[in-house]
Amino acid sequence: MAEDFSLIDPRFTDPVSAAEYLESVRWPDGVVCAKCGESEREPYLLKGKSLKGRRVWKCRACRKQFTVQVGTIFESSHVPLNKWLAAFYLLCSSKKGMSAHQLHRMLDVTYKTAWFMFHRIRETMKEPAFADKLSGVVEADETYIGGKRRNMHGKETRGRPPQKDGLKSKAPVLSLVERGGRVRSQRVANVTAKELGRVIDERVDINARLMTDELRSYERIGSFYADHKSISHGRGEYAVGDVHVNTVEGYFSILKRGVNGVYHHVSRAHLDRYLTEFDFRYNRRGVSDSARTISALQMAEGKRLTYRETSPQGRQEDKLS
Repeated sequence: MAEDFSLIDPRFTDPVSAAEYLESVRWPDGVVCAKCGESEREPYLLKGKSLKGRRVWKCRACRKQFTVQVGTIFESSHVPLNKWLAAFYLLCSSKKGMSAHQLHRMLDVTYKTAWFMFHRIRETMKEPAFADKLSGVVEADETYIGGKRRNMHGKETRGRPPQKDGLKSKAPVLSLVERGGRVRSQRVANVTAKELGRVIDERVDINARLMTDELRSYERIGSFYADHKSISHGRGEYAVGDVHVNTVEGYFSILKRGVNGVYHHVSRAHLDRYLTEFDFRYNRRGVSDSARTISALQMAEGKRLTYRETSPQGRQEDKLS
């Protein structure tokens, strides 16, 4: 039985109202043809019984018909648009995420559909490949996402690729947090200076002040930046003046509560998608749930994700936790 979302927003209960709302988000300055990009001669709305409640537009230039879903993450989806908007709102407003099982119960869709919807929303949340680099004071730290292998967090395993034993394997994740600003997280092959340096170089401005823990891999990396300070947890240090990595560790606490408490297990193939989701919410932590949802909807244009691309085999195999 689907939940009643009318108390959150009436547009979540009606596909036509949902389409009107998405049009206002996608085309705030007037409708633009999703086929040819024509905007000067604004397309017109078709009317007729054959449309079956859909809002279909026709371009005056190319003479083609389109809806607001064309050219977005929603294209070719058979899920009603109002359910899509509800799914966007739920994932954007849940600090620790929401399981696909919960969504399938709330929207009255199959689990497979709910799982794929959430992955398409995570695809929408992706930032541009080479967005502005992090600057100012940037904290860098690594953690391991995954199973219960004992001592995987210990120094004896650092720098080594994750291995499997009778339990589960762990995957190393590097997060970079700009104090008072954004976070960028990425799964890495290992935590060697070469691998960590490659990711940090792509995402951190060379004039930044880099804050890390005592991992030796950071010593060489830090020499390339304006300043590099490290804190030694091994000596019981957690903050010396403004030298600490408490901000990034706070982010890790949210990430792990979500992975362990909500999702329970994620596959290595999709770990970066989950990191994108947590990064997106963290980077917009200062705005309302509605504003965060609008931000995600504005990023839906020009993105597509097919079920084949999500690799169903990866969903069932190589679980990390």
